[in-house]
Parts: sequence; structure tokens; C-alpha cells
Amino acid sequence: MNYKQTIDYIFDLLPMYQRIGKAAYKSDLTNTLLLMEALDSPEVRYKNIHVGGTNGKGSTSHLLASILKEAGLKVGLFTSPHLKDFRERIMVEGRMVGKRWVTAFVKKNKQLIEEIKPSFFELTAAMAFKYFAEQKVDFAVIEVGMGGRLDSTNVIISYTSIITNISYDHTQFLGNTLYDIAKEKAGIIKTRSPIVIGETQEETKEVFIDKAKEKGNRIYFADKEFSITNDRIIDDKLHVDVFKGDSMYIKDLICPLIGKYQLKNIPTVLCAIEQLDGGMFHITKKDIKNGFFFVQKNAPFMGRWQKISDNPKTILDIGHNEAGIRCVVEQLKTTPYEQLHFVLGVVNDKDVDAMLKILPKDAKYYLCKANIPRGMDVETLSKKAKKANLSFEKYSSVKQALKKAQKNAKENDLVFVGGSAFVVAECL
Repeated sequence: MNYKQTIDYIFDLLPMYQRIGKAAYKSDLTNTLLLMEALDSPEVRYKNIHVGGTNGKGSTSHLLASILKEAGLKVGLFTSPHLKDFRERIMVEGRMVGKRWVTAFVKKNKQLIEEIKPSFFELTAAMAFKYFAEQKVDFAVIEVGMGGRLDSTNVIISYTSIITNISYDHTQFLGNTLYDIAKEKAGIIKTRSPIVIGETQEETKEVFIDKAKEKGNRIYFADKEFSITNDRIIDDKLHVDVFKGDSMYIKDLICPLIGKYQLKNIPTVLCAIEQLDGGMFHITKKDIKNGFFFVQKNAPFMGRWQKISDNPKTILDIGHNEAGIRCVVEQLKTTPYEQLHFVLGVVNDKDVDAMLKILPKDAKYYLCKANIPRGMDVETLSKKAKKANLSFEKYSSVKQALKKAQKNAKENDLVFVGGSAFVVAECL
């Protein structure tokens, strides 16, 4: 098999949650543990940083990997989903895993794969752990796929556990209350490793405090440790001053990721880095500043308030649940434009009504369906959009919707694409 045939093989053979939803979800770690045993336990051969939470996992993971690289460490990075190329999920030193390696891994383990019948995500996680071991990384930054306790990544022993925030998402698997969702997310916390919580939330903080006591761990709430002041956008980059307590920590920290939600991720990243600094790892303020500034070189990624065109100005973002859409709406409020043209598609298993309810009513919406089975059909979405009092037109594909939005946009208008990572992926 060549690379394309290999990717087609694993897409066709293995159930993929992102595409088909609930039918692909595995509710225990059995398959992953079998894969680890067969692959000679690669996940124990390097130190892991485990990043969970509802939103902000991807940005936090990429920023951490970039800072560690600037500190001279060899770093692996496992994230999901991918937007253009499967290999985005598995990186070392900012470079995607090679096509030949992916092909050789699947060819060598084809019998194992067909015996165990893992999900797509279970196999992808196992593939990443094996690649990191072969590459002899110092650290691997591992992003949780969904939840935590039963996520395939939860076979690792984490050096530090990070939970960015808790909001409503995947409630059919994780629970209908923030407390229940937090308990599932807290399942990644291991014994004797520091815990970093990105946002202090009254509904969930006791879950993490109790878990820290149970495991004998130190726990840090990043938004209580660090604060951001003087945030501004200069030359398409986010500039902030960071305080730790009452003292200046870093002045004029520059980040090319300009979404305002990064103001929540930055303290999380800095708090996590503090738990790594010292002993055999010495991470300087220069490493931190360079890690932020060069994140797109050290750990490149897409889909976070990403501009893909200047004429007309077109921005896309993968925010895909109520909390993510709230962040998008807040960012739009600070973005100048005369008319907003919003290309919108969603998936079936989200609380779409809650998402639509908070979208701006004065925008023109171009409704579409991502080309995946899990995508919500346009007729269903249009009924919900009508109920939410949105002005819309319906399109048969994402590309058709984007083309029409860009054609209609005038010089000072803004085209925005969002609602689902898969809608964004098709626009890329």
C-alpha cells in the first residue's frame, strides 16, 4: 500500500467518531491496552504532559510544545482532529510524521489491527505513542480526544495533568451537568503529578480539589496564579503583559494566535510551564517568549481565528460547541466590519439550539453541511436557524456557501466560517 491507500484503509476499516459519531465511541480502554502491550508499551518511554478540558486543548498543547522546543527539548505532539492531512495529529519537533512511517506501521501491524478492531482514534493514539518512542522524545504533549477517564490517551503516566476548562459538550457520553463532565475530565489525573486547572469554575472546582487530595497532588488554578493586562492587537499579533500575583511576570508577550480566548489559554500554559521548570528542566523567560512568538514554526496548526483571505476578509475558527461559539461571538464584537457573512455548518450531536441562540442576529447566514455522515442536514439546520430568528440562505455544499458569501461581501465586510471543525477543514 502507498500512503493514500493506507489512509483510505484505516478510514474505511475503523470507525471514526468525528465522522459517524456515537457508533465509533468505545467506552473502555481495553483495545488501547491491547495495542500498547503488542507494541511493547511505548507510552512509558518518555515523559508525558496530558491536556484535557472542553475548549482550548489544542492551542494549549501547541503552545506548550513550542516552549519546550525552545528550551532545547525534543518534543512530540499528539492532537486531534486533523483539518487537511492525517499526519497533523502526530508531530515531533514541529514536523509531521512521515508518510513512509505511517504506511510501514500499518503494513507491519495489519494483522493486529484486524484482530483487535480498534476505533480510528485508538489506533491513532497507539501510532503516536510508538512514533514518539522511536523518535526518543524527551516530552510528549498529549491532547485528550474526548472526556478523560475512558479516553484512549489515558493509558499514559502524566508528568503534569492539565484541564483547561469545563463546559457542555458530548453530554451523551460525559453527563448532563458540569459536575459530572468535570468528574470524567478529572479521570486523567494521576498520582503524584501536579494538576493545572485553566479556569476556576464554582460548579467544578471541588471535583478537582477532591481529586488532588485523593491522589496526593499539588493543584494550581492558573487564573488565580497569573493575570493578563493590556491586551492589544499589533501587526496581526496578540500582545499582552502578564502578572504573577502583584508582580510583572512577562512584559509584552507576543502571540500570533490572536483569538481573545487565548487570554484564557496563556495563564494555563504559563502555570503548566512553571510546574516543569526546575530540576533537570530549566525553562527561561526567553524560552517562553520565543515559544509563543514562534509557535507556528515550532508546532504549526490551523483553524484558530485563521485568516485565509484579505479580499474579502475571510476568517475561520473551529469553535464547535456553546462555549466555543461564545468565544467566537466575543471576538467578532471586537472585529471591525460593515456586514458579517457567516458560513455555518454543524454536527448532529451538539446542542445546536444553544449555539444558534447566541449568534449575532444582524449577520447573513449561509447554511451548509460538511461532507461527513455526522453533519446536520441543511433542512434541519434551517428550521433551527428560523426558530433562532437568523436570516439565512441554504447551500448544498460548504464550498458553494463560501463562494457565495465571498461573492456577496463588499470591501469592508467580513466573511466568517465556523460551527464545526469539518466545515473549516473543507474551506482549507
